[in-house]
Amino acid sequence: MNIARESLGELVSLLRVTVEEGDYAPAVDKMLHDYRRKANIPGFRPGMVPMGIINKMYRKGAIAEQAYKVASEACSKYMEENGIDYIGDIMPGEGQKPLDFENNLAHEFLFEFAEAPKVNIELPGKEKLTRYEIRIDKKMEENYRSSYMRKFGRLVDADSVEGEDALTVTLDNEAMNISEAYVGLIQMSEEQRKPFVGRKVGDSLPVNVDELYPNPAQRASILQLKEAELEGINPNFTLTITRIRRFAEPELTPEFFKNAFPGGEVADEAGLAKHLRTQIEAELARESGYLLAADVRALLLKKADLQMPVEFLKKWLAAINENRFSPQEIERDFGPFLEMMKWSLVRKHFIATLGVEVTPDDALAEAKNVAMAQFAQYGLNTASDEMLAPYAKSMLENREQAKKIYEQLFDNKVIEAVTPLIPSETKSVTADQYSKIVDERNAA
Repeated sequence: MNIARESLGELVSLLRVTVEEGDYAPAVDKMLHDYRRKANIPGFRPGMVPMGIINKMYRKGAIAEQAYKVASEACSKYMEENGIDYIGDIMPGEGQKPLDFENNLAHEFLFEFAEAPKVNIELPGKEKLTRYEIRIDKKMEENYRSSYMRKFGRLVDADSVEGEDALTVTLDNEAMNISEAYVGLIQMSEEQRKPFVGRKVGDSLPVNVDELYPNPAQRASILQLKEAELEGINPNFTLTITRIRRFAEPELTPEFFKNAFPGGEVADEAGLAKHLRTQIEAELARESGYLLAADVRALLLKKADLQMPVEFLKKWLAAINENRFSPQEIERDFGPFLEMMKWSLVRKHFIATLGVEVTPDDALAEAKNVAMAQFAQYGLNTASDEMLAPYAKSMLENREQAKKIYEQLFDNKVIEAVTPLIPSETKSVTADQYSKIVDERNAA
């Protein structure tokens, strides 16, 4: 066997792999004997078909299969022995000529691969990061407290409508009369709420349900229909308010604290205020941490300045997707994919140079966090470890989910390890200022 490497351009190479009869013959013979043992050919007992017939029927195909397999395995071994870090896959070469497996003994296979660009990042450099510290203001505390207390509150009857009330109404037009319909003002915009504010039980007003609920699912819900039944419905109704209910915070009694904090960590109003502020601080720290992580990642990518084998990667994407996507579709989505590939190389560099590790315990803990977040979407805000453990275990047994969890953990740990190596300054901003900064970054 012989392997020769040729350059096809920046980072892209061609391997010419010539396999001789001795490289593939043992595997071919074994393959043909297996065929003979299993062959079911009329006129012959199983296992007694003459090898001449087997050779005539299957030898050419067996040589093609085994010769290619030997050549492909030789490429992988060549990469490993020469310490070549490649991206994508080793692909069949475009210049491959037809091979005569019937008359020739030696066969030349062509393969292409792209070498990963070297990552060279020196830290610290001249660059400086900004850590944004979001200030807590009174409005933020009030909104957070209101949202938190809503989980423990109740709805009480009210005399007149305010901005976030829940209304029970009757809808009536010539074709339909719907009683006990629900209208939640909290889900509406200020403009949509205006006609309702100040109204009392018994008051009526004209509404167009298409305008009130542009979403078909919401419109079907208020009209107590299925979405498929909406077509042809007259959207103009007279809406009559039959009940007004408003959220009321629970009284801060010993019973409330016992139910809300069964561990006894909060027992009075002062403790509640401190607890909520701690929660706000943690949430704001996470929020600003996302931006800091994005800035660190962007800085590392800029400093790495990786020159990627773009055309090879586009060709590889088309091949692994079996041409399910057109060149235009690949081009449309190629930018984000290329950034992901670059980050993967940068991350791999720091995993090696900084000794970043993710343990099975780390993965299990993260899987439990993911499971808890999923439970929270359905209103379950607390769950025991015994409840989370089987869900987490199931995630880690799923190859795709486990891969996502490990990649996210490596992302986080690389960012955590690199961030202290970069000079930074802390800047205090309001929530509005921070939102503007994030919007400007997203628009850039």
